[in-house]
Amino acid sequence: MTYSIQALTDALKRAREKKGLSQRAFAQSIGVPQSRLSRIESGAVDLRASSLLSIARALDLEVMLVPRQYVPVVRGLARKVGQSSADYEAQRPLYQLDGEDDDA
Repeated sequence: MTYSIQALTDALKRAREKKGLSQRAFAQSIGVPQSRLSRIESGAVDLRASSLLSIARALDLEVMLVPRQYVPVVRGLARKVGQSSADYEAQRPLYQLDGEDDDA
């Protein structure tokens, strides 16, 4: 199995776990045996594109082909969007003096 396939299957597993779904419950919801889902998540099967799309969409994910040169941009956007509001607030100054320019 190549690194990129392992990264995909790891991402699917993380998304399932983030939703609080067991393998058994998720497998039942998408209509596959739990043993097959286990093999998919471990990378033990060669996943068809149609199966990948179905599993990803069931986890509210979308599979896209991104030009390689834009991959860092997409990853940066995904990280930014994934930040919690607490992370965002931590990046903002706690106060600003009157008349203080942001450009200084």
